[in-house]
Amino acid sequence: MEKIVTLNHDLPLLHFPNSRKPFSIPSPILRFSSFNLRKKRLCLASSSETETKTVTVSESHGVIVDNSTVGRRLLGLAAAVAVAVSSSIFCDSSALAESLTIAFPVSRAREVTTVQRTLVEAWGLIRETFVDPTFNHQDWDSKLQQTMVEMLPLRSADAAYGKLKAMLSTLGDPFTRLISPKEYQSFRIGSDGNFQGVGLFINSEPRTGHLVVMSCIEGSPAARAGIHEGEELVEINGEKLDGVDSEAAAQKLRGRVGTFVTIKLKSVNGSRTDSGIREVKLPRDYIKLSPISSAIIPHTTPDGRFAKTGYVKLTAFSQTAASDMENAVHEMENQDVQSYILDLRNNPGGLVKAGLDVAQLWLDGDETLVYTIDREGVTSPINMINGHAVTHDPLVVLVNEGSASASEILAGALHDNGRAILVGNRTFGKGKIQSVTELNDGSALFVTVAKYLSPSLHEIDQVGIAPDVQCTTDMIDSLTGETVKKMNSSVPLLETDSCVMVAEHELETRRSNGTAS
Repeated sequence: MEKIVTLNHDLPLLHFPNSRKPFSIPSPILRFSSFNLRKKRLCLASSSETETKTVTVSESHGVIVDNSTVGRRLLGLAAAVAVAVSSSIFCDSSALAESLTIAFPVSRAREVTTVQRTLVEAWGLIRETFVDPTFNHQDWDSKLQQTMVEMLPLRSADAAYGKLKAMLSTLGDPFTRLISPKEYQSFRIGSDGNFQGVGLFINSEPRTGHLVVMSCIEGSPAARAGIHEGEELVEINGEKLDGVDSEAAAQKLRGRVGTFVTIKLKSVNGSRTDSGIREVKLPRDYIKLSPISSAIIPHTTPDGRFAKTGYVKLTAFSQTAASDMENAVHEMENQDVQSYILDLRNNPGGLVKAGLDVAQLWLDGDETLVYTIDREGVTSPINMINGHAVTHDPLVVLVNEGSASASEILAGALHDNGRAILVGNRTFGKGKIQSVTELNDGSALFVTVAKYLSPSLHEIDQVGIAPDVQCTTDMIDSLTGETVKKMNSSVPLLETDSCVMVAEHELETRRSNGTAS
């Protein structure tokens, strides 16, 4: 049955068709239906009976079909590692939807009319897929009518987009948002990992909306300037960032190599006065995201044997993360490494499909990697199929409050399946899944479509994952001097890393006890 929503007004009406682009017909009437809203959307598709193909974002915004064995549910999550924002699922689903025709008054301003089309597209996608079917306890059809009426007198696209974003904010979900075409291009940078900017990972703290530094890319202008994780980004080139999302802020930070950007940061313990804020002028440079770095830590066991621990740091889940890690592990296996430390600290997420592919490097069989909960409250597992681990050597995973999204999925998968010990601090707590749709005007809509739980059905969103062993100063003080001596001078950065030392201690303890991790 077709439902018709008509907004009463004395202006001509636009109708949108069952198509991504309006029909060209003689009258001023265009038609719009919700049937094909899923065509370009990054979304969560399911098939509990048959295996599906996973897909990810390509550099040209299309899809790449990948016969990965991640599971019986389609999960190809994409996110911009450069701005450390949330993960997203890409699919091309033709799931059934209620036929819906929207009729609304045409603005006299052409650029506002364009935003009207975007408004209806965004409204329809949220109506179909938003994780909360009550839409934050409001009448979503009435919200469209209210926003359209507010938009009609406007004469600029910016003002009209402001009304659209205000409508989205009523959902009470900071991760459901609209970004401009330029911001969407920035979002897709994670596909190849190259951009021009300052090398900051930033994220919007969901409880406050403040923009927080998650980490800096090693060797980048931000890292050289001594910017630290946890600092709040409050101003860019004199513009305060109240209400500015992470994509918009990242766009402001990027620019042509050789130009400069001035930012203001509030320290972790700073007050809300100017005395707690510092100003930093950063040059923009070419930034290459290399998600994997590795080293071998040699040491002597208590019984006098020479042993090696492989250290792998994963900074983001790009398309090459799994293959790069597989190569690194293979290389260390060839050098007789006997245990591993996987460092996910300050890894803000990225392609969740990459996270699941990384998990399969360490797991066997058909283990559950993560559970999803859809808008109907249905919990469904995502399982491996005939997984074969690259190595079965003992594993410790390092996490902290900067480990978010795909990092939490990976840490939960390895921990809950008994494969790894977690060392560090409680993770960020980002357990929501966003779909991403490119709209007709080139902008993109992020919609929270589901939540995820760890394989043991532990809540992650706003809770995080607690480590098995906390990495604290007291813990370091309790370690013997002999433990410190095990760290080799060929890895000077690691030998002073207290959490790496704790991880080494845990691996040695389990080796001594004959306990598999």
